[in-house]
Amino acid sequence: MIHFDPTSLARYGRLMLVARNLVEGFLTGVHKSPYKGYSVEFAEHRQYYPGDEIRHIDWRALGKTDRYYIKEYEEETNLRAHLIVDASGSMAYTGKHGSKFQYAQYVAASLAYLMLHQRDAVGLVTHDTKLREKITPKASTKHLVRVLHTLERTEPGGETSLATVWHDLAGQLKRRAMLIILSDCFDAMTPLLRALYHFRHKNHEVVLFHVLAPEEIEFPFRKWTQFRNLEISGNRLLVDPQRLRKEYLRNFQSFCTELRDNARKMQVDYHLLRTDEPVDRALGLYLSRRVHG
Repeated sequence: MIHFDPTSLARYGRLMLVARNLVEGFLTGVHKSPYKGYSVEFAEHRQYYPGDEIRHIDWRALGKTDRYYIKEYEEETNLRAHLIVDASGSMAYTGKHGSKFQYAQYVAASLAYLMLHQRDAVGLVTHDTKLREKITPKASTKHLVRVLHTLERTEPGGETSLATVWHDLAGQLKRRAMLIILSDCFDAMTPLLRALYHFRHKNHEVVLFHVLAPEEIEFPFRKWTQFRNLEISGNRLLVDPQRLRKEYLRNFQSFCTELRDNARKMQVDYHLLRTDEPVDRALGLYLSRRVHG
């Protein structure tokens, strides 16, 4: 486990504390490493059982104890991952459970912390209408601090231009990697799917965390409500949500279903994340993919 003293944590910022608490809480009761391999770093002995490979027997331990033990090692996974965080204006939407962007920050920070715990290399991309930050994946505590500090000082900004930015990014990422996208995916469907396909065409593994507020999914509004376009300043509209609700829900559910189904067809690992769900659900989904492929 990664360790920081309290004074260092205070210096690193709030997001480091959040990530550490989320990950260490999540890993409580979980085996130290879900990935077992045989590489550089020695992990532990365990008793030999019929069926184990003889080449992994610790012959020195046999000489000392007259018992057969297997040497187990923690796998050097050498995973390279890019956390791609949508910082466009629509991610600023704040319902009862905080903003979508804050939720995405917590998920990204926790995943970065967890990856370092597993000795994987993690990088960060933030964007709105264009790339804002692009940090190359590395596996070190100092690098984690840089990633989390960048996440912490990022604020959601301009209009959505997901497809254009993702196409540009696909052209820039030369080495095969795991791409973990955190976005509300508010863009035209066809160009959005083409951009996802571009990532897959470049042979990247893609995990899409579709971050949505429950209010967007359920549309619980009853009274006349003023809706504000978070991506175009000053664009407001007063509407009767009762009249809109049925059509809105039909269109929104159709959008989510089309995105999910087409993403899975191109072997993009799609998961809907609601901001009223525990953040560590994303950690479980990520680890499940790492273990089961």
